[in-house]
Amino acid sequence: MFDALRPQAPDMILRLMQMFRDDPRGGKVDLGVGVYRDATGRTPVMRAVREAGRRMWAAEETKVYTAMPGDPAFLDAMRRLVLGPDTGAAIATPGGTGALRQAFELIRLARPDATIWLPDPTWPNHPALISAVGLRQATYRYFDTATGGLDVDGMMADLERVAAGDVILLHGCCHNPTGADLRPAHWAHVARILAHRGALPLIDMAYQGFGEGVEDDALPTRRLVTQVPEALIAASCSKNFGIYRERTGVLIATGGGDVVQDNLTALNRLAYSFPPDHGARLVATVLTSADLEADWRAELDGIRRGMVALREALAVALRAECRSDRFGFVAEHRGMFSRLGLSPAEVEALRDRHGIYMLGDSRMNVAGLTADTVPVLARAIAQVTA
Repeated sequence: MFDALRPQAPDMILRLMQMFRDDPRGGKVDLGVGVYRDATGRTPVMRAVREAGRRMWAAEETKVYTAMPGDPAFLDAMRRLVLGPDTGAAIATPGGTGALRQAFELIRLARPDATIWLPDPTWPNHPALISAVGLRQATYRYFDTATGGLDVDGMMADLERVAAGDVILLHGCCHNPTGADLRPAHWAHVARILAHRGALPLIDMAYQGFGEGVEDDALPTRRLVTQVPEALIAASCSKNFGIYRERTGVLIATGGGDVVQDNLTALNRLAYSFPPDHGARLVATVLTSADLEADWRAELDGIRRGMVALREALAVALRAECRSDRFGFVAEHRGMFSRLGLSPAEVEALRDRHGIYMLGDSRMNVAGLTADTVPVLARAIAQVTA
């Protein structure tokens, strides 16, 4: 049987990580891996999460299963965090990727002939998961490589072509790998198109709190779900709670009633029965404890402001080194990522000549920078683009 298997395509991010580890040069800079790092290069355990773990350890008396959809306290807390007072069917999942997989499985059950529309560009796991489930997919324009901003006209024109019953995957705040976010007016335009075309939004939301703040980042999603009869939201707690290895996520569905919850619960049963609980219980403990939630929001806001400061510093340094505003969009982007618009050859030159690692499409992780490496990167970019 196994002799029929074929090697899988290599993961470019994992390959880049290995290349960085094998590089013996001092002063090398890793801007490829998509995890948050502080000024010391660590991905720390957040204060509120550490205290939540201590409280859990002291109070926990059993490791018996929770409910098949997930711990009710976690599901309620995440609905409140993402949707505010709104409610919806929900299941806990192993990370945001697990939430996406269950979303696509639900779509396959409900509308197997639907086309999933993805922004160009998007993350590699989106088309891979859709293919694995067996659904059709298409892309809509999103990023303008010439300006480093949105291709708003192209995006809206493409969305006007979707069919009733199709699904439009939308990136929540800071989630598109380019760093370019939709503005409130753009979200309103998208909502009008979806309502008119009869399409279902699927919002992939992994960075709530990284853009403009926890509440402001949730507003586009909250407004959108009030303007369409049904919606899906896949939310991850990996980044904004810093619990990457705990694999904690949630899938929320608005509209459809109890039958949607029944089907979501059945999907959990088929995939992994009861979802993992430790990370979910950490999040629920933080979000149901006034002191811990306040501390979490404060620390998260500090992380957000730190990345904004790095963006602004890099934009200033690039303007000085390159003697142009070519990279001014870096300061306008939000979250951890920006696509710089460099050619593959220029990205390779950054790696080979300067020990600076980023993906071949020039996506960089801003959180991989420090105040000391910002001028290093700016000088290197100026040299390879000269």
